[in-house]
Amino acid sequence: MNILAIDFGTKRIGLAWADTTLGVVLPYGLIEQESMAKKVSELVALLKKEHIDQIIIGFPLNLKGGENKNTERIKRFVFDLQKETTIPVEYVDERFSSFGADSIGDGVSRDERSAMFILEGYLDKRKRHDTHKTIQK
Repeated sequence: MNILAIDFGTKRIGLAWADTTLGVVLPYGLIEQESMAKKVSELVALLKKEHIDQIIIGFPLNLKGGENKNTERIKRFVFDLQKETTIPVEYVDERFSSFGADSIGDGVSRDERSAMFILEGYLDKRKRHDTHKTIQK
């Protein structure tokens, strides 16, 4: 399964990719378009080109777990994106992703590292959940 993670920012969108059969999370670049429509268009082209099966997007909650103006911006972006694709989108709490990104090695942008951190957290949680289901059987 090909999964693309998105760290959505107003100026840049950081991307990270994983093929679950390989178990490796890799940086996948940036989208730096001015308008929301151009950002969505570029992302949709990438989704088709790379045969992405699932999208994970960082959801910026406040420290108490509530929503804010950034979560509204993300929801609008996902709404626009889902008009153009049927690929499932899952929100992942991205609190502390910038901090976590700083712990990942250099060589790629902070936006890509944030997307990698978000995706690694998602895959770890999924793996723990799958292991728990296996143990209960």
